[in-house]
This record gives sequence, structure tokens and C-alpha cells, in this order.
Amino acid sequence: MKNKFNSRRWVASAMVTAGLAVAGFVGLRAATVGENPPATIKTAPRSEAAARRGYSAMIKKVVPAVVNISSSKVVGPNTSSRRGPRGDNNQTPRFRQRGDNQGNSQDLPGLDPFFRQFFGDGFQQQFNVPQERREKSLGSGVIISPEGYILTNNHVVDGSNEVTVTLYDKRDLKARVVGTDPRTDIAVLKIEGSNFPFVTLGDSSQVEVGDIVLAIGDPFGVGQTVTSGIVSATGRGGLGIEEVEDFIQTDAPINPGNSGGALVNDEGHLVGINTAILSGNSGGNQGIGFAVPINMARHDLDEILKKGKVDRGYLGIYPQDVTPGIAKAFKSDRSTGALVGDVTAGSPAEKAGLQKGDIILSVDGAAIADANQLRLKVGMLNPNSNVNLKVLRNGKPMDMSVRLGEFPVEEARASNRGRNNSGEESTGGLEGVTVENLTRDAAQELQIPPSTTGVVVDQVGQGSKAAESGLRQGDVIQEVNHQRVNNVNEYRQALRAADKNAPVLLLVNRRGNTMFLAVS
Repeated sequence: MKNKFNSRRWVASAMVTAGLAVAGFVGLRAATVGENPPATIKTAPRSEAAARRGYSAMIKKVVPAVVNISSSKVVGPNTSSRRGPRGDNNQTPRFRQRGDNQGNSQDLPGLDPFFRQFFGDGFQQQFNVPQERREKSLGSGVIISPEGYILTNNHVVDGSNEVTVTLYDKRDLKARVVGTDPRTDIAVLKIEGSNFPFVTLGDSSQVEVGDIVLAIGDPFGVGQTVTSGIVSATGRGGLGIEEVEDFIQTDAPINPGNSGGALVNDEGHLVGINTAILSGNSGGNQGIGFAVPINMARHDLDEILKKGKVDRGYLGIYPQDVTPGIAKAFKSDRSTGALVGDVTAGSPAEKAGLQKGDIILSVDGAAIADANQLRLKVGMLNPNSNVNLKVLRNGKPMDMSVRLGEFPVEEARASNRGRNNSGEESTGGLEGVTVENLTRDAAQELQIPPSTTGVVVDQVGQGSKAAESGLRQGDVIQEVNHQRVNNVNEYRQALRAADKNAPVLLLVNRRGNTMFLAVS
């Protein structure tokens, strides 16, 4: 068989050689007897005008400062380090963080990948496989100083035991995590050395919709890659990706592994750190990407280099957007500001006298458009700062002064206290909504204090006005049009007394946090 294989390979080689010989002869013949002389082909040099139209000169300066980041961590059994979007919605997550997912692998000794693809990871349980495993992730980063300081995403290096940076010239260097800010998903790394290529920081406050931007990173681990697009929107927030959001949205393709990479303007200045994409069900780029503005990242950088951490102002409320229905219910002539849905016990807000139902219109004279803008404004202030709030309470404006606290590591939100009631299931007065009395067992299942009062939502009809307003199964309705309800009978009485031509205002407790919903 071996000789047969070798002879066939020889025949193939011979045929190729003969073919080349024939082709050479025919070519020679054509050149000899043809009437037309061989054509002389010239390649035109790139003109100065063409160079001006492109970005190659700028990219040559920027790309060497964008690096690949590889991190690894050891996790225990039944532990996943994959980071999902923040928020409490029950829908399939639309946003997918790029960097910790891409390239994520598990070193499982004793289980060959060939068997894993047929039997799954559970197949390893038949063997004495160690209960710990190592997870690896790939991402990107941007060198922002010749001393080797790097900006990237927190989720690229979160919990890592080891971080390696691969430079443009293929050198691998160990990196030290200087500090992180999980609330904005920014991390600062440091590699030892000097005279590193770096990117000049721009001013993201000057970025406008329609500006040309380029995303540079290491998608899929293939090496530095540049994609282009425009700024689709600025000031994007309320997406549930981070706690503090003020994203630049772009259609420049951002793919797995681009997390932590550079978003630069047409002058090569860094205006954002690529963070997330809207992936839908495909998991790939859909033309909607998000980057942390460089001004926000610069704030984190300065705080980390100065104090080793990022301190943020803390008010202690659960803010909500003011919808037209809520504005009408709270006697406001405009759908702007941030509604106080809940006040945390012992917080600066409670000490200053803020109450549920207050609408915060401005902070230190700066108008507040929505809940996210309030979170952003307060979060960028330092703890112990004194701020002046303009508040609308029961339709009347008032001024308040609050001394901000320091954002706690784990925020404990306030919950209502009162006596508990029990009763039989009953249908409420809102169309498509079924409620029942809140029992102690139900409160425990819903993760709220057993002393919480109200009626628990058992069902919400799809397409109903209540569902459109955001009411969900498991919500506890505590007030109807500012009237406290302790059981189903009080709930139904309150609904019967409601104005049929006006929205019904509900105070809802969802897993310990209260909020207002206006149901038409």
C-alpha cells in the first residue's frame, strides 16, 4: 500500500510537470507567432488624494497601542464566571458582553474533547476528575501612556489569577491589575517597561451622532483588526448592562474579543472603550455596539491611580422614568425628571426627607431628563458632596439639600413594614390581572420581608394594559392611587373608587424594591 501510494503521488507530480511544460510551450508559441507584442502592465502608485481619503496613516500610529489580553481563573464546581447583563427582567438577555465569553474554555483533565462533544461535560463525572477547573478568556486593551498603563473592560479580567498582554510586536508580558470599577466595567492594568506605543485620549463630550469612528481590537483572537462606522447615538443608558451607563452607540462592527478595545475618531484619538453589542439570538454583531465614553473611563483612571479605587456618590433611592401616565398621576405637566420609587432606610435620601412619589427635576441646577441621567449625575459626584435638588411633591415644587454618601458595596434597599394578611385567591379589578392575598410563605418565596403587606399578582394577561405598563407575575401591589391595600377586598375597593378616565397608579414591590406603575 505504501508503494502504491508513493507511485500515485509520483504520477500526480509528473502530470503537473508535464502540464507546466505544455503550458510553457504554448505560451512560447503564442509569443513567437502572435501578431500583437506582449502588453506592458504598470501599477499606479497611490496618489496623495487617495491617501487623504483613507485612514491608513492614522491607523499605523494607533494599532500598535491596541493589545490582546488573555486572562485565566480557577473556579470551583457548579460555578460559572460568565458575566451576564444586569437587570431583573425575565426575558432572554439581548445584550451579550464580549470578551469573557469569547475564547472561554475549560481545562478538564481526564475528559478528551472528542468524547465531550458527544456526551457533554457531565461525562467526566464517571471519572475521578478534579472539581476545580480553569477558565480562560480573551479580550482587548488600549495602552494610554508610554509607561505601560492600559485601559480595558473589568469583565475581561474580573477575578483573574493571571493576566497576559500580547503586544503588537508579538511580545507577551505579564500584567498587573491596578484597579477596577465594575459599575462602569472599566479596569486599569500595568505592564512593566517604558516607551510603549500609546493612544492619545480624546474628549467624548465632543462626540456627535454621525461622526466617523473606528473600532480596533482583537476579535476572535485573529489579531489586531480595524472596522469602521459612525456614531449612532450618545448618552445611551437604562440598558441594564452596567450600573452606571452613558454609552456611545456605534454601527462599527464589534465582535467577540473586541471588549476593552479602542473606539477612535477620524483623528486617531481615543473616544471610547468597546464594551458590549446587541447580539439578538445569533451571538454576533448586529450593527449596534456600545462603548464606555473616554471621559468616564478617564474619571475611573484618575480615581484608581490616586486612591486605588473609584468612589461614587450615593443617594439611596430607586429612580424611575416619568412616563406620561405617571406624570399625570403625580400632577406633573411634563414627562421628565426621575420618580422616587423607593427610599433606602438610613440613606442620605431618607435623612434629607425624600419620599416615595417625589419627582427629582434637577441636581445642582442641571435638569434631569430620566432615571438614568440621575444615576449618572449622582454617580459621578464624590461622596460627602452637598447637592441641591429641585423636587416636585404632590404637584408643588420644593428645594432640598442632600449630603451624598459613599456607594455601598452591597446596597440594602428598604421594604415596607406592616401586618400580614391571608385569604383566598380572587380576581382583581384590572383587566387581565389576577391577584391573591400575600401569605407569609409567598413572601418568603418572593424574597421579601414576611411583614410586607399587599396583594400578589398571580397572572398578567399577555397584551393587557397592565402587561404593557410593566406589571409582572409575582409583583406585590401595595398601593392603588396612593391608597394602601392590605388584602384583596381593599384592592378591589380602591379600584372601584378609581377614576375610569385616568390611569390607575400602582405602588409595586418587586423582590424588595418598590416602584410606581401607571396602568391605563
